[in-house]
Amino acid sequence: MLKVEEFSHFPLQMWERVLSKVKKAVVFMDDKCAEALHWSGGAAVLLEAGARNVKQFSSFEACGVNEPKAVFVVSTLLKGRTVDIIKDIISLSHFQYCVVFTTVAHSVHLLANNVTAEMEGNPVFEQFEEKLCEWMGNMNYTAEVMHVPVVFAPVSQQLIVMPAFSHLFPLLSPDLDTINAKRPEKKRFVNFNDIDMHALPAELQIEVKSLVSALNSMFEATGTREESFAVGSLSRIIAGDLANHPQAKSRRKTAPNKASIIFVDRTMDLTGAAGHHGDNLVEKILTVLKPLPGHVTDVQVDMLELTSLQQTSHSQNTVAPGCLAQTQSAAARSLWEAMLTSKHKEGVMEVRRHLVEAASKEKLPVKMSMGRVTPEQLCSYIKLFRSSWGALQSHCGVLQLGLATAQAIRHHSLPRWDACLAFERLLLQALGDSDFPAVLRQLLPLMKPCRGEDSSSSGSRLKEECGPDELILLLVYLYSLAGEAQRMERDAKEELEKLERELIGALTLVITREKKLSPLLQKFTGCANPEELTTERVHSAVEEMFKTLRGLSHTRDHLKQLRSVYTASDGVHQAAYHPFLRQILEEVFHPDRRECPDIEHMSGGLTDLLKTGFSMFMKVSRPHPSDNPLLFLFLVGGITPSELRFIKETINTHKPGTQVLVLSTRLLKPTDIPMLLFSTLRLAPDIGV
Repeated sequence: MLKVEEFSHFPLQMWERVLSKVKKAVVFMDDKCAEALHWSGGAAVLLEAGARNVKQFSSFEACGVNEPKAVFVVSTLLKGRTVDIIKDIISLSHFQYCVVFTTVAHSVHLLANNVTAEMEGNPVFEQFEEKLCEWMGNMNYTAEVMHVPVVFAPVSQQLIVMPAFSHLFPLLSPDLDTINAKRPEKKRFVNFNDIDMHALPAELQIEVKSLVSALNSMFEATGTREESFAVGSLSRIIAGDLANHPQAKSRRKTAPNKASIIFVDRTMDLTGAAGHHGDNLVEKILTVLKPLPGHVTDVQVDMLELTSLQQTSHSQNTVAPGCLAQTQSAAARSLWEAMLTSKHKEGVMEVRRHLVEAASKEKLPVKMSMGRVTPEQLCSYIKLFRSSWGALQSHCGVLQLGLATAQAIRHHSLPRWDACLAFERLLLQALGDSDFPAVLRQLLPLMKPCRGEDSSSSGSRLKEECGPDELILLLVYLYSLAGEAQRMERDAKEELEKLERELIGALTLVITREKKLSPLLQKFTGCANPEELTTERVHSAVEEMFKTLRGLSHTRDHLKQLRSVYTASDGVHQAAYHPFLRQILEEVFHPDRRECPDIEHMSGGLTDLLKTGFSMFMKVSRPHPSDNPLLFLFLVGGITPSELRFIKETINTHKPGTQVLVLSTRLLKPTDIPMLLFSTLRLAPDIGV
């Protein structure tokens, strides 16, 4: 029987194809491929395979006369800006041998070039090989172009993410307006369920086709025959395309291993992703520590504690940062798994246990203490390793995870997490007792501009006070639950419109008074610094934001059974949030094997249509997600560490021993949600067109 571990090894197998070509070469790699490699051993595996150097994929890079071989690894089409960069690098260098790896399949290159007919060989790649020789200055030099799906990053035994698709996000109401604007009035879509692959913008079609091609490669390499299911409009398009993929059809006829894959749109439940109720250590680390440059999933861990350098503002960049991806050490991998899939308190205690065990193993003078774990206590254990280079080297992975934990739990912005959590709980209780405008009005008093230069706190705001980022998150949290509130009368709808105008004005004032713009505000307003902000620009951005927010309350309207993630108070129990993913798993593993109308089967094609017809006259058994020994959950738009934890808990409760592997476009923290919701990249992702 197929094991989950085989899928975790698949990314490494794909990188082996790249490694076979890097001997004596300088490797140029874009950020998305670099992030995928980061979780499969990092640049070290390239150097161990014989690479001379690893450089950024940039027009500002080049090689010397004594570096005749180059390998390019890119996550985009060989078109547009990608081609320009490759040409620039070659023109400034002295290469005689170039190898180009792209994660985008040749069939997708044909689609991007508007070629619909089937063609023998790989003509697009062959033409590009000729161009490479031309740029190198000699048609007798060697050039190779090939496809390799190095898009999978094995973050843990339970989770594989795909950095190349980290900005892929389900469609929202403004996207429906954009799609309809280019269609004749009689052919416009009423809702997302009517949209098919051909209605999507060309860039998004190529993105989906690339994703499907990568998944097919993984199933092909593992001999897997999948049954696809979907919940949500974009998930339905992806699952349908996988079912109709030409190579997938032939693969499914002979593949010996069976699996089910359920695609789920992130927009089905934004409450879980935008909220702060996830009691998980990794979620907090990802939120408060700075991201690793060029990465979506990993963060920078300050390593100064492991040195004798004096900690000053100038020493921050002296030592290269550490990270969370520790692929070499078995102890570090074990600790990371525990941190990722346990509660905050359990995770912190596991960090302490690993540090104490490592210190004891190295016979360092560790003083064991019981009770609450503090960042000072963790740092005192970590500093013991400074005196021994051998111990430092042996336990570097565990030490980096320990430092990440200490730096997160003592971070100055963590009190805001607790403040947001407290307010979210109040809003959750209020939803069952009041109509939506009354609940939304409770946000108005929180919308306070910066206090000015006389403020006692850093950033001109008290640590516990909500800034613009937190206010936007609370709005997302509340609007994604709006459908769960008591039904509004006509007067209440008019009141809501008036209240929204007040909120738009108040939030505009808050943002324009900011002394420093967070990454979210920079992306949201299109301004790099506060001096560029104008009231009109911010007001316009906030108005657009509210258009998107209004659509969030209707994302589950088309569902028949799983329409709610809210359980109202019954006088004994408080109102509660019931995660959408947990509901799906409870349906899938229900002992009665009942059919859920919201989990749509997508692999059947004509056979499924015939079964539907026959079912009118006789009992026909349809495929069920629990039929197969292996289940994939694919979250289109990202998954949070907290959700990984309760997926594991739900499986252990309902069907222990079941193999479940989570696939997703990214690992989420709360602040990622507004970045994705209000992004202009959803319908035009940067894939090199």
